[in-house]
Amino acid sequence: MTSTSATGGTSVIANRGAITACVILAVIMQALDTTIANVALPYIQGSVSASADQINWVLTSYIVAAAVMTPPSGYLANRFGRKRILLTSITGFVVASVLCGFAQSLPQIVGFRLLQGLFGAALVPLSQSILLDIYSVEERGSAMALFGVSVMVGPVLGPVIGGWLTENVSWRWVFYINVPIGALAFAGVWMFVQETKVDIRARLDWLGFSMLSIAIAALQMFLDRGEQLNWFSSSEIIIEALVCASAFYIFLVHTFTARNTFVNPRLFLDRNFAVGMVFIFIIGITYLASLALMTPYLQTLMGYPVVTAGIVMGPRGLGTMACMFLVGKLIGKVDTRWLLLTGLLVTAWAMYDMTGWTPDVSQWTIISTGFIQGAGLGFLFVPLTTITFATLAPERRSEGTGLYNLSRNIGSSVGISVVTALLTQNVQINHANIATYVTPYNHAFGNPAIFQAMNPYTAAGRAALDGVVTLQATIISYMNDFKLMMILSLAAIPLVLLLRKPTTPAKVDHSAIAE
Repeated sequence: MTSTSATGGTSVIANRGAITACVILAVIMQALDTTIANVALPYIQGSVSASADQINWVLTSYIVAAAVMTPPSGYLANRFGRKRILLTSITGFVVASVLCGFAQSLPQIVGFRLLQGLFGAALVPLSQSILLDIYSVEERGSAMALFGVSVMVGPVLGPVIGGWLTENVSWRWVFYINVPIGALAFAGVWMFVQETKVDIRARLDWLGFSMLSIAIAALQMFLDRGEQLNWFSSSEIIIEALVCASAFYIFLVHTFTARNTFVNPRLFLDRNFAVGMVFIFIIGITYLASLALMTPYLQTLMGYPVVTAGIVMGPRGLGTMACMFLVGKLIGKVDTRWLLLTGLLVTAWAMYDMTGWTPDVSQWTIISTGFIQGAGLGFLFVPLTTITFATLAPERRSEGTGLYNLSRNIGSSVGISVVTALLTQNVQINHANIATYVTPYNHAFGNPAIFQAMNPYTAAGRAALDGVVTLQATIISYMNDFKLMMILSLAAIPLVLLLRKPTTPAKVDHSAIAE
């Protein structure tokens, strides 16, 4: 299929630049919202009176909703028309963004973030499919490089823009900023993008889709609220666990016994695809979960202003972008598995360095370590996509892409929830352990300055002591989370050995590269 026949002939060629610009704007808008809210979390937490573990629901609700709605985006485009669904997605995303800015309570902002994720899920795959249609096969490599850069703009600019807006205007503007971007994208799509043919015979396996969605939502609720409700001592947590297990069981039975199911189980007979699904799940955990930890670490423990926190987090995305371009030139010349191994080792190295951090760590260390971690992702992203789909039948790649991105999104949301729960739990455990050494007979109290500031016999002294113990317990808990992500990166190394090298030189399946 040529680019002209796909979307309206010579008019598409004439308007190709405008079409590219407007769909790239839609991608940037969605990519920004993945990270722009991170640096504003402490401010949002204060405005909606949320605890440290509750505020991360603002991140996980968005990711889960996007994960659930990404796979059916192709069906919706076929059934109702790609342009119509893209316009609806942009409109819904912008409206949900405004509602997030208006939110006055935690349930409101979490609910509106869910809406954001539901509408934003289709923006990346549909924008990508439009670019693939309007460019010829020879030009698609350059088009997808531009697409990849637009996706990576979010991790680079998100923390910086979010920090500046929060500091100089209000945290609510990290959501309002989507209004002008969305308006431009909507106008461009409305004027220049051609509608595709509608297939009224298109069908979606609603039972499989609904059961998988319920299982994912129940799992996320289980993880998000478990620590707060003391896990299985709460009837709510037990119910959520039962709902998750039951829905997933029905999904599995339906998938293996019915025809034309939401997930084709034959996809997992391809070893590279099956291993790639596990691989991208682990990457989702280590990357976005570490971002979620960095924001409170920098602003709460280190006392960084929100703008400074955003600036020092920005180079992480630059490292990813730089190495993606480098890896693009190495693919086909170097065994893809060696690139993946390099990415895992670089990521583990960055996490190992972070296990030694204290609030006295320098800005240069934070920036350089973040750049290294981003570089590790750059060595993983494109090679993993390439080898995961290299041995999959072409007619199954579209379906495989949806599941691949679903696995990454679930990994991200689960990772954020798990590391946050572990952080909260370990702070309590470490506090109790350290407190056993704080007695009036400790030799440290022989120092008059320490005894005067932290006199264990006065209320003020005990409060000061508790603050010091809590700080040390929190630092150790962050170290434990970083160590966990380092171990996960190293534990993924055996997966590289399970990947098969394609019999022919692997080519990047551009339709498989998404956010």
